[in-house]
Amino acid sequence: MLFQSLNHSIPSMSFIELKHLYKSFGPLKVLRDLSLSIEKGSSLVVIGASGSGKSVLLKHIVGLLRPDKGEVWFDGARIDQLPERQLMPTRQRFGFLFQMGALFDSLTVDENVAFPLVEHTKKPPEEIARIVAEKLKMVGLPEVGKTMPAELSGGQRKRVALARAIALEPQVIMYDEPTTGLDPVRADVINELIIKLKHELNVTSFVVTHDMQSAFKIADRIVMIHEGRIRADGTPDEIRNSKDEIVRKFVLGEADEEELRALNA
Repeated sequence: MLFQSLNHSIPSMSFIELKHLYKSFGPLKVLRDLSLSIEKGSSLVVIGASGSGKSVLLKHIVGLLRPDKGEVWFDGARIDQLPERQLMPTRQRFGFLFQMGALFDSLTVDENVAFPLVEHTKKPPEEIARIVAEKLKMVGLPEVGKTMPAELSGGQRKRVALARAIALEPQVIMYDEPTTGLDPVRADVINELIIKLKHELNVTSFVVTHDMQSAFKIADRIVMIHEGRIRADGTPDEIRNSKDEIVRKFVLGEADEEELRALNA
């Protein structure tokens, strides 16, 4: 299953389809003929070195970036050519957990979780309050609603941000380095929540991470991006046991020999 051809045919019923994407920023070529399909209800983890194109790929899926060439399809509709206003209904089907949580410091926890409901729905205040309480309970923080973000631990802030990400009951949750900055125990709480939400909400999970322990735990499938292309695509076991030297070194966290030689130059 490793080393799939970049020109392989993509199943027509895939929930998310990226077809032959190219993206450059000036002279920097970030995505180079990258094709990927994501099935509904699956948990896909994307790994790769810093600057390999992981976050750029994520932004293409929700229309925050447009490809120079190629196509982006979501639930049977092509979205990369839609004007900004027509993209909004599609984006509301996605929830986002940003790397540092991105909570509003001046709002309480309740107000942070309520924010997308206030902005994008016409639900009455009592209905919003009920949903906020439900989502906070789902992430294991039912008592912190009146608390300010600064009073929470790093792990608690991530969980509040996750409650906000699911407030609109998205079909897809996008996680950008969800365990960054957390100790191993708090990181594992986030891993367990990702698994829990996948099953309880039947969401599709798209996770960008450097944390291989997390990747192996939460993924149905792992894709490695290297130099703008898919280098490996397989189950956690297939990636863990890959014979490809670049994949193996990344999984094990081993420095490249050329980089080591440069330290001794």
